[in-house]
Amino acid sequence: MRPRTALCAVVSATSALLLISACSGGSASTSAGGAPLVGVDYPRSDTDFWNSYIKYTPEYAKEFDVSLKTTNSQNDVAKLTANAQTFISQGVKGVAMAPQDTAAIAPTLAQLAAKKIPVVTVDTRPDSGKVFMVVRADNRAYGEKACQYLGTKLGGKGKVVMLEGGLDSINGRDRTEAFNDCVKKNYPGIKVFGEATNWDGAVAAQKLQTDLTANPDIKGVYMQSSFALAGTLQVLKQKGLLVEPSDKKHVFVVSNDGIPEELKSIGEGKIDATVSQPADLYAKYALYYVKAAIDGKTFKPGKTDHDSTIVQVRDGLLEDQLAAPLVTADGGIYGGVPSLKSDDKSLWGNNLS
Repeated sequence: MRPRTALCAVVSATSALLLISACSGGSASTSAGGAPLVGVDYPRSDTDFWNSYIKYTPEYAKEFDVSLKTTNSQNDVAKLTANAQTFISQGVKGVAMAPQDTAAIAPTLAQLAAKKIPVVTVDTRPDSGKVFMVVRADNRAYGEKACQYLGTKLGGKGKVVMLEGGLDSINGRDRTEAFNDCVKKNYPGIKVFGEATNWDGAVAAQKLQTDLTANPDIKGVYMQSSFALAGTLQVLKQKGLLVEPSDKKHVFVVSNDGIPEELKSIGEGKIDATVSQPADLYAKYALYYVKAAIDGKTFKPGKTDHDSTIVQVRDGLLEDQLAAPLVTADGGIYGGVPSLKSDDKSLWGNNLS
């Protein structure tokens, strides 16, 4: 447990983020109760992961005694730009956002910077432009962990489908490049069918169906997000491949997110592993760093007090890389990568009410 005094420091930092968004006017905007207002843009609400993030954000606002203004850009950079304009007109003192198109967000970041409104990006890192902090896990590690798990399970041989996210996103690029690099280096006997899906579950299911029809000997699937979970399970069931891991027909499936349905599916033997992306800590530390920016605090690369590491990804841009463990049925070590069991109570996906 974090000491109460230390928690208060985190709370304070977090409060400022939420508070800023709702204010208006020149001096520090506050709610009627005196709490600062912060603008938080939710990127989408059509996946279990982001719905969990949306659930956690007001919970931390309540815990940290802050007021919250929110918008939802629905995976549309034009809507995100318009939402940022709304925040500016409301006089916010800080903004947290999770731009899914990490290239197109640059003009909006420049506009907020011109207004001296600090920005924290969550889950994604802008391709250009500066923000106060990026709150994210190491997405290259996602691809590497998936590679090591599948490479071990397949004995370094066979065919794997990688259901890529969106390559207009740094997350999609990082996961894709790291998986391919790891396979090439460590498991050259594995053939990878890379399928672009733009984070669309229906597209992912259709492409997996096509690949399995053409290559019935496919033995592994890497889903870069839980967006593809339902469709993947449906396709495997239709093909008679949704069988227990002990069955020779089993197709090994690795996901990324750590939502409750993934953890349940691992326990039931329907999928085999995931990487738990910390939806709860994304909400918490987005608020923490917005408040810190408002308070004039600064940070340097290095270890943090919350089991993460701040790295400098380019000049003037820091990223707090939060822990994202591999999760498996047995909690074993795969290709040198340790894992947690799917029923581990430390996983946020096992603690949603």
